[in-house]
Amino acid sequence: MSVSRQKKVYLPTATRKNQYITVGFTLTDELLASYSDLTNCYQEFSKLVFQVADKYELFNVHVVASDKLPMVRFHSEAYCLTTEEQLRFFYNPAHHEANRLHTLPGYRAKKLKVVFLATGTELRSHSAEFHAKVQQFLAEIQPLLPVQDVPTKIRDHQHISYDFFAKAKGLKESYAYKLRAVDSRYKRRECNLPESVSALNYVTVSLPMGRRIKKQLAAENATSFGEKYQRVADHFIKATSDNKLNRVAMVANGKVPLVRNSKYEQLNSTAEFQMVGFDPSNAAPDPICHWDDTKLAEAIRFVIVAAKEDQKDEGYGRFMNQVQDAIRQFTNQFDMDKEHIDVIVRFHQHLSYKA
Repeated sequence: MSVSRQKKVYLPTATRKNQYITVGFTLTDELLASYSDLTNCYQEFSKLVFQVADKYELFNVHVVASDKLPMVRFHSEAYCLTTEEQLRFFYNPAHHEANRLHTLPGYRAKKLKVVFLATGTELRSHSAEFHAKVQQFLAEIQPLLPVQDVPTKIRDHQHISYDFFAKAKGLKESYAYKLRAVDSRYKRRECNLPESVSALNYVTVSLPMGRRIKKQLAAENATSFGEKYQRVADHFIKATSDNKLNRVAMVANGKVPLVRNSKYEQLNSTAEFQMVGFDPSNAAPDPICHWDDTKLAEAIRFVIVAAKEDQKDEGYGRFMNQVQDAIRQFTNQFDMDKEHIDVIVRFHQHLSYKA
């Protein structure tokens, strides 16, 4: 592979792109006391949010007053699914707009979280412009709140997703991505960020446990799966290690992995989320594995986190080539129906800072 090609990764033209930004306002006692009651607080706050957001052409905006974690995915239809801990937004950025308040009866949220879903086309090209609009929104709305200096945090989430077996399904065309770091992209487009920004770049891979895979992993009446999970983990760890990828995790307990910087955050898993923490200063962390010996999961999920040194020439193209080689090596250990099974790969780029 030539040096120039190593800087880029070739992904299917059908690759999906998503971006959403959350702005969390801590709901302090002082802020709540400025309204007649909890319901009035949510309604008046959301009314102000939608009014200011519209001014900056932010057209898909949600106010979440339930402390549930937003999860965003592409879909041809727009809808929102709720669980005990999640709000799952499905939408097509090219077509769908919304202004919606999400609450639970009588529940006092810890934060009033505003979720901005990117709209339009070419989301990565316009990501800096979108972030700048949210910054303008925040600068205007803060003086309009009844209490000043409310603790506020911005989180910018971007990911691209694709089926690793797209070519086997006849999708031969690809597009070259350099996958520039978010702060580098923003700097080039004059979207200013504070110095104290926390950034995280990582890949998730979802392997569904279809009939063909299940037969290879366990007998029909099996009740214990620890040995089989260990076999899968060994194959995965070897494939990633062979490709010089050292920050990895495997989750097979029915939970969704949430990747965090463990140097700064306390990590506590929940009924729906498996927290996966990596300290960027640790050059050779042990692999993280979570599974339930008594159950065969519907999907096994893998995480590969980029280190600071994985950013080459301001991008993660070379890192993603290593990831693709590792996935190829790993999946070749199993008999897979590549024409029908979807192994979804997502490259995530997150940054956050206090506003």
